[in-house]
Amino acid sequence: MAKKVPLRMCLGCREMKTKNELIRVVKSPEGEVSLDFTGKKPGRGAYVCHDVSCFKRVVKSNSLARVFKTQVSSAINEEIQNQLEIAKQ
Repeated sequence: MAKKVPLRMCLGCREMKTKNELIRVVKSPEGEVSLDFTGKKPGRGAYVCHDVSCFKRVVKSNSLARVFKTQVSSAINEEIQNQLEIAKQ
């Protein structure tokens, strides 16, 4: 029997993808929003594709702030943008 692969939905394109195809953004129980590269940080997670157009859609629609019910700093958006540029290379 094959091992079950966890799927998550991208906030930008709304497509289901495997966890390793996505960037996880997490809101900790203390309310801090950060990137989670291990996928194991505690808290509420949201996922974004490694696609720049998906990320632009997330920023334009303010999806992260809506999902986390809090303001997301521009530093988090810049950090995600940097990760997308690194992944593109």
